[in-house]
Order: sequence, then C-alpha cells, then structure tokens
Amino acid sequence: MPIIPHSPPQLASLIAALEPTRRLRRPEIGIDAIAGAHGPIAVRETTEARTPFYRLVHFEKDARAAGPPVLVVAPLSGHFAALLRDLVAALLAEHDVRLVDWSDARDVPLAAGPFGIEENIAAIIDCAADGIARCGGELHLFGLCQSAMPALAATALLAAGHGAAAPTSLVLMNGMIDTRLRPTRIDRLAARRSPEWFRRYALAHVSQPHVGAGRTVYPATMQHAALVAYLMRHLATGGELLGKLLEDDGLDAAAHPFFALYLSVMDLPAEFFLESVRLVFQEYALPRGRLAWRGAVVDPCALSATALMTVEGEYDDVSGPGQTRVAHTLCRNVPRERRAHYVQAGAGHFGTFHGLRWRREILPRIGAFIREHRPPGVG
Repeated sequence: MPIIPHSPPQLASLIAALEPTRRLRRPEIGIDAIAGAHGPIAVRETTEARTPFYRLVHFEKDARAAGPPVLVVAPLSGHFAALLRDLVAALLAEHDVRLVDWSDARDVPLAAGPFGIEENIAAIIDCAADGIARCGGELHLFGLCQSAMPALAATALLAAGHGAAAPTSLVLMNGMIDTRLRPTRIDRLAARRSPEWFRRYALAHVSQPHVGAGRTVYPATMQHAALVAYLMRHLATGGELLGKLLEDDGLDAAAHPFFALYLSVMDLPAEFFLESVRLVFQEYALPRGRLAWRGAVVDPCALSATALMTVEGEYDDVSGPGQTRVAHTLCRNVPRERRAHYVQAGAGHFGTFHGLRWRREILPRIGAFIREHRPPGVG
C-alpha cells in the first residue's frame, strides 16, 4: 500500500467521515457568491418546485450575469447533491444554473408512494419543462453518472412529444448508458446477482422516528461500506482518490472537503435501486430498445434538434469508457455538426466533475459547445 504523507486537513476530514456509525446532516451546497469580472457576484439559492422526492433549486444571481440556462440532474446514487458543488460553482460563472436535488428516502413519508425509474424520468421531464418555460424556450440539460440514462430517456420522450419542447442541448457525463461496454467491477457485480439477492440482502426499512418510517430503502449504511471499500482500493492501487487525499483540488476544499461530501450518503428508494439494477445492469433496457415509460417505448432516435455532447474520463472505473459515448450511436438522428465527444486524459470518475481537470479542461469545452448551439438570435 502506498505510504500517505502527513496531510492533517485531508486526513482529519477523511477519518471523521469514515466513522461507520456517523450519519451526517444533509450537507449544503453553500454557494453564496462567485467571482465576477468586476468583483463578487451574489448568489441566492431558491426552491422553484418541490415534491416529497425532490426539489428544483435555482441559484439566482444578477440577471446581467445569468448566461445560458442549464439544468443539472444530480445522480440518484446515494450521494447528496452537495457532491456536485464544484460542478455547480464553476458553471455559475457563465450560466444560469438549476439543479434537481433528490430527497433522502428516510425523510419521505410512506404515503408519498413508490419512486422508481418511471418516477425518476417523470421528475426530469417536469423539471426540464419548468426550466424551458421559465427561460424562454432555451435549456441545456446535464445528466451525469446514474442520472445520464434517465436524462437521455427524458429528453427522448420530450422530443417525441411527451410534454413540452425538448432541451436545446444534452450533456451526458460519465454515465451508465450501456454497461455492456467496458464493464467495471460495479457493472459485473450488479449483473451477477439476481434481483431477489439484492431484495433479500441489500434492503432495509426506515425506522422511527424518521418521517419515512416503514419505507423500504437501500440504506445509507450499506452504501457507506461500499464507498469505503472503493476508497481503500484506490489508496492501495494509487487510484484517483489517493490523489484527492494528497491534494483536495476542490474550489473550496477548506469549507467543503471532498471526502466529507464523498462519504455523506442517504437512503435510496428501494424501487429505484432494484429497477436500476435490473434495467441498467442486467437487461440493458435503453440501448436494447426495451425501456418503457408509462406504456411508451423510449426511443433515442426521437432526438434530432437537441445538440448532444458526451464526456468521459480516461480512467473511469465506475462508468467504463464507451458507456456514455454510445449515446451518439443511439441518437443517430442528431446531425453530426450538433454532436461532440470528449475524453478527459488522466481523469477518473470523480475528476470529471470535481477539481482542477473539471474546471480548467472540461468546463471550457462544455461552455463552448453550449454557446455554439444556442438558439438563433440568443446571446
């Protein structure tokens, strides 16, 4: 195992977050200002829509500094949306940013009903339609990691007429679109175990006194254990997370240390977890043309006017290289001139949206793509 140099701030936050019984409060994204050309620009976080399972957050700033509107769909992966702080803060410099922020399932009353893949896609459709209406018809949608597949599905459904107009552009980052391509350890594990195995050994019930008492969930405790195992593998092999331990390259590492965010997790609705295992990792439903939403087949070929950009990390061991790029094959009716694909050299999974590579190398390319494909007469 590599010897880790003495690094008190990073080690202190890591050791605290590793406590197996520790359940952190929901971490805040905590962006109240960004740097502007003529000094700081104030940012105010407001909630534009809310349901028991999510809220639509707008990071308001001076309208003169707004920029093209983007909607970021946080991955419903177990991490809180605060893990995307670096992504949101960097986007805010040139964009008007909204975020789909998912609820901790332990805080959702049982009476609110189930929340599976269909509900996940519906939420993205509703938030995109809301954003398109508020922003005069222009919206650039971001899906990353676990949110890439439902973001693509939602865009395809909007393009097929299931709701308002489709987003102006769709940016998919290190997403699990087709996990048959370059399968990772996670992909192989999910494919190997039966749904019944996951139902029996991976689920739990929310206990009192939580609002969601009685709800079946994929619990934070199990996710925490898996994240620690993933971290330890990186520390032993010199992976990306070892680098982030040695140097936390987040935009505000002192106030928002990476490992405190990485190891802060929430309960996931059991329906979403089990359906994700089955549809994404075992049946490959979207790339095989078998994903249905409210009786309608999700067909990525419906996309034609929406510009499409995909981003992958060279060393991503969560979503294997190629799993996101395949969206271009599925969305074959998007014109060639409205497409882009970028592989970030030297980046793993987290480096594509957190840290210096994200801010210095990936973001400028995404920003240029969005500006190139804005509606005529805008900007």
